[in-house]
Amino acid sequence: MDTLTPAFAKPRPWSDMAPLLVDVATGRQYADLVVRNGRWVNVYSGEVISGTDLAVVGGRFAYCGPDASHCIGPDTNVVDAGGRYLVPGLCDAHMHVESGMVTVTEFCRAVIPHGTTSMFIDPHEIANVLGLAGVRLMHDEAMAMPINVYVQMPSCVPSAPGLEHPGATLDERDVAEAMTWPNIVGLGEVMNFPGVAANDGKMVAEIAETMKAGKTVGGHYASPDLGRMFHGYVAGGPEDDHEGTRAEDAIARVRQGMRAMLRLGSAWYDVASQIKAVTESGVDPRNFILCTDDSHSGTLVHEGHMDRVLRHAIAQGLTLITAIQMATLNTAQHFKLEREIGSISPGRLADFLIVSDLPSMTIDDVYARGTLSASAGKLTIDVPPYAYPESVRNTVRLGKVPAASDFDIQAPVGANSVRARVIGVIENQAPTRAMQADLPVVDGLVSMDVENDVCQIAVVERHRGTGMVSNAFVSGFGYNQDCAIATSVAHDSHHIIVVGTNKQDMALAVKRLGEVGGGAVLFSKGEELALIEMPIAGLMSNERAEIVAEKAGKLTEAMRRVGCHLNNAYMQHSLLALVVIPELRISDVGLVDVTRFEKVDLFV
Repeated sequence: MDTLTPAFAKPRPWSDMAPLLVDVATGRQYADLVVRNGRWVNVYSGEVISGTDLAVVGGRFAYCGPDASHCIGPDTNVVDAGGRYLVPGLCDAHMHVESGMVTVTEFCRAVIPHGTTSMFIDPHEIANVLGLAGVRLMHDEAMAMPINVYVQMPSCVPSAPGLEHPGATLDERDVAEAMTWPNIVGLGEVMNFPGVAANDGKMVAEIAETMKAGKTVGGHYASPDLGRMFHGYVAGGPEDDHEGTRAEDAIARVRQGMRAMLRLGSAWYDVASQIKAVTESGVDPRNFILCTDDSHSGTLVHEGHMDRVLRHAIAQGLTLITAIQMATLNTAQHFKLEREIGSISPGRLADFLIVSDLPSMTIDDVYARGTLSASAGKLTIDVPPYAYPESVRNTVRLGKVPAASDFDIQAPVGANSVRARVIGVIENQAPTRAMQADLPVVDGLVSMDVENDVCQIAVVERHRGTGMVSNAFVSGFGYNQDCAIATSVAHDSHHIIVVGTNKQDMALAVKRLGEVGGGAVLFSKGEELALIEMPIAGLMSNERAEIVAEKAGKLTEAMRRVGCHLNNAYMQHSLLALVVIPELRISDVGLVDVTRFEKVDLFV
């Protein structure tokens, strides 16, 4: 790391720098950096303009035009783009750093080489464990980054009051305080859509505090119902939504004045279906935005970040410029940051990419705030580790050593078989199916049906050491051997969630997470096959992203060895406790029907 350039501080506000920018643009002073002979991808005019020069001073663009020779002085760094494309730095409009299993710092280190220079993060995962203090920790870490990491204040902690019990709670007073912090740009995804539609006092107050601060309200309408509840939700204030899965979802949101956020994460593939609203139905693309939502470290290190999303969107038939606008200018305008990011224009932060091929998004160099930050896929700046306090560790409190009997499911007295509700996993989508299965009863206990892909799922309380275990059944993972995978990442309340075909392995997996302070682990026949330690709030590793990605790869391979061939099954696993996305979920209170937002019996 000693050979790398130290990361530069954030540039001064445009208002302070305006005289210097004018002087450089007119040739009265010299630029720090001039990039010559590029093809300017202009997201305002929709053109690619050949023979363009860029002049940068103090981390901001001063001149964008045909000839910047008047900006070059004896100390100016001159770079020849050689006819390559000059593309604005990419923006991820909605994402959760914790889903990468790493800290903000490590997430940035992983995505900078992929051209991401701005991120809008919602730290509601750590909020569910550590409350407002956890949000502040990530807010402060974000401000220390060499790229722009903006923070949205979590809105729904818990996501569904009464249907789960997180480690902490937030309310409108917390939102009001956060709106005064320097790096808060809005309210994170408002997941309690029934609450908004019903004028729940807490939701109304949180949205009102955000609007009073003049900031953006993020949405999360996770229902296919586009009737009265949807209209009530939009009227309540959310300004965007990333939960659509169909073209009609995107169209409905845009028609109501919202931004349709189309996501391609590690396990959510919602761009192809929704982008047809533009490519086939001809809807104006200005209110469409690309994002990732959830990307784990393996995806970031091996496949990419927003460059991956762009390649995918272009492959669906979007024009190059339109796709780039959805990952740059449209995002900046939505968050009222158009004068800072999202384009290559005078006064904006000098976040740009030198790209040799647009359709494949072949990124040669990444500049963040005018500093060469990555080249040929490798960091060229030093991003030192961020020191988290000891108070964020030791958050996995089990109360007692788990036993196999904790996962016993008692059958109704005298029953020889039961019809049980089963959570059905849908590959590459966040929603689940509400299924049913006839299961045998042996010695008074309901058995799994591994042969027909029905195994057991449980949530183990981990915030207060109550020892409570909630049991149910799940289908879709394909496990065909004795095994269990447990994680302390269980959106959104983040208890331990364990899925297995063998109760002894389930107990061992939960116990192991208690020993290491959280993470993800897979056991098979009493043997530990893979482990990712995540001691920071039980959500994030304190290791480098590359190391975490390697461990994540071993976990994926171990899951395949025991029969699971889902794309990114870890992500599917971690969302099965998210009781705001239909149809059927499990939380620490039991099985939840998310179409009706109520707890339901395990047996039909």
